[in-house]
Amino acid sequence: MPTSDELSAFARLDRLSRRDLSTLAQAGRYVSFPAGHRIIVEGQVAQRCWLIRDGQILLDAQVPGQGEVVVQTLGSGDLLGWSWLVPPYRWHFGAVTTEPVDAVEFDAETLAEFAAADPRFGHALTLTLFEALLDRLQATRARLLDLYRNPAETCTAGPPRIAVGRGGR
Repeated sequence: MPTSDELSAFARLDRLSRRDLSTLAQAGRYVSFPAGHRIIVEGQVAQRCWLIRDGQILLDAQVPGQGEVVVQTLGSGDLLGWSWLVPPYRWHFGAVTTEPVDAVEFDAETLAEFAAADPRFGHALTLTLFEALLDRLQATRARLLDLYRNPAETCTAGPPRIAVGRGGR
């Protein structure tokens, strides 16, 4: 089981108080995954989340006609998995390791019990996860724009110039 001191070293958890970190630590355990291990299968039941200590994980999405498309790369200090917070509690993305990964795994049922017993902890935990979610949404948006950008369009051009006085005016 990780300690609150170990968890406090992660910038992503800086919103949590010492007491909250101690509570969070009680729900965690150390895990390791080999390279090429699929941690999350899109659409399956979400029962855990992870704080990545070391290694790299690719988030991917199933795209009809294209298979699994990588939407983001996660590494040390990143949080993985918040689908356990919102019904129907199913993964919205997949996740696979590209190299060995060490992480702290948190059991969602235990976190939900702790949050119900201490709403202040639940609120702080939810804000922490939603902050990570917003970062992930922005990164996914940028990735999707990059993937589906029309190569004929350029984003470096300024606004279109309108010729004044042409066309009979």
